[in-house]
Amino acid sequence: MTQAVDPSTEPAASPVVRHLPGADILWEILVAEGVDTIFGYPGGAIMPAYDAMIRYPIHHVLTRHEQGACHMADGYARASGRVGVCVATSGPGATNLVTGLATAMMDSVPLVAITGQVASTVLGTDAFQETDVLGVTLPVTKHNFLVTRVEDIAPVLREAFALARSGRPGPVLVDITKDAQIAAADFVDPGPATIARPRIPTPVVTDAQLDEAAALIAAAERPVILAGHGIIQAGARDELLAFVATTDMPVACTLLGLGVLPSDHGRNMGMMGMHGEPWVNKTIQQADLLVAVGMRFDDRVTGNVATYATGARKIHIERDPAEIGKVVAVDVGLCGDAKELLVRLHDKVQARTHTSWIQHIRAMHEVDIERDVLKRPPSQGLIAPQVIRRLWELTEGKALVVTDVGQHQMWEAQYYKHGTPRSLITSGGLGTMGFALPAALGARFARRDDEIWVICGDGGFQMTACELSTAAQEGLNVNVAIINNGYLGMVRQWQEFFFDKRYVSTPMKSPDFVMLAQAHGIAARRVTTREGIDDAVAFARDTPGPTVIEFRVLAEDNVFPMVATGRDLHDMIRRPTIEEL
Repeated sequence: MTQAVDPSTEPAASPVVRHLPGADILWEILVAEGVDTIFGYPGGAIMPAYDAMIRYPIHHVLTRHEQGACHMADGYARASGRVGVCVATSGPGATNLVTGLATAMMDSVPLVAITGQVASTVLGTDAFQETDVLGVTLPVTKHNFLVTRVEDIAPVLREAFALARSGRPGPVLVDITKDAQIAAADFVDPGPATIARPRIPTPVVTDAQLDEAAALIAAAERPVILAGHGIIQAGARDELLAFVATTDMPVACTLLGLGVLPSDHGRNMGMMGMHGEPWVNKTIQQADLLVAVGMRFDDRVTGNVATYATGARKIHIERDPAEIGKVVAVDVGLCGDAKELLVRLHDKVQARTHTSWIQHIRAMHEVDIERDVLKRPPSQGLIAPQVIRRLWELTEGKALVVTDVGQHQMWEAQYYKHGTPRSLITSGGLGTMGFALPAALGARFARRDDEIWVICGDGGFQMTACELSTAAQEGLNVNVAIINNGYLGMVRQWQEFFFDKRYVSTPMKSPDFVMLAQAHGIAARRVTTREGIDDAVAFARDTPGPTVIEFRVLAEDNVFPMVATGRDLHDMIRRPTIEEL
């Protein structure tokens, strides 16, 4: 009779030890981390890694510039919620990543950048293409590493991924010397890393703190929730919806928080801040309680901090303890994961209604909506808000939109209504021109079946237009809408308002964008009238592969409303009424 064997008493199988070059170990770890797509540009100091890559099931996207590679990894991460990965060589290859790293750092995007470095034996000798990459990138990364020994490649990469995605996410750079990539060592995958390095400990949120927050909510008659990017990153949409249903609070969103609630939700007021709706900003200024979740009170949100919501008590739910109280003093700071804390706070609050407050907000909305630019478009010319609103209608609000930075970015936030998380990708904190096209190409690899539109200006588009070749080489189905007003539009707007219309270095001559796209083998069209919008959008949607549509819009239109720098949040420059024209 065969006796059953208790598996728990069986000795654990010994791990398989393989003797591998450092370059192979790099890809072994990336595959183990679930990476299937990377974005990069080869060169001398990273060449051993590229040579080994062909043995691994990872798709490499050859970008046309390293900054584009970093933005693509960023777009991939924002679209998927996973860690994006980019690769570059040493020296100028590595330094070209800096703008992309800073963009990801400001918006808390999980990203791992891997760079080659000269051999450890010549570090510090100003060898060809040697750069102190750690010193250069220290301010714009969550952490960075220099690896000079093959034995350290696996544990450092595992820790890099853990750091990138843990806590407040961010970019991590790993610089690996060429000799470490070439040398071989016994390899056993250490497995996912736990963060062992010293960090500022996250305070534990106590029941007493939650009780204090719940008491403020119970006492409030004019509460407002300020919803930020952190809710989307925490996957806390359902928890926010439940909290809003119980507390009956209206919700204002940051730029990066758009999409956190359905666009037609009865308590979704839309975007606040410098170019937010006037009635939304007035609501915040009149509130007696602000519940800020996953946002950092950026200056574009608050205006003059001294006059910001002075009659409101403030609760701040935020992952990063450094952000609580940094800009705006708060009554209760709850540091931790937004998803978990919304659940815990929800358990403490009682059901409320705020009928009179909601009616007051709607009355302010009705007054402001009469100034909507789309109610009275000019008799001649095509206006950018009209283009974006029509694109929203034609796509039924279901597209993933990636914007660049400038006037079109704000018009998109105002006129394209986002109803789902991760449906808008944009550079918020750093405001990086040239971000949109490469970020959208990265997003395509994360969201292979979604309709994707780039909305960019004529200025920002030209900063990374070389990535059209990447789109063509990869056959990526991404539609690019260029809002061409012949200016660096947002700078020109500031010159109009604050510099007596001295348009210094803002008028911009551009190439023929249709011919430029066609030179890359990409289908393109130009639109100059309102009547041409629908046909052009249909053409782009029906064409396989990438397309470029140039919309020639009014040159001197402005984004309204606008809160000037340092002014009170409710002190907005408004679009002139018909009577004021």
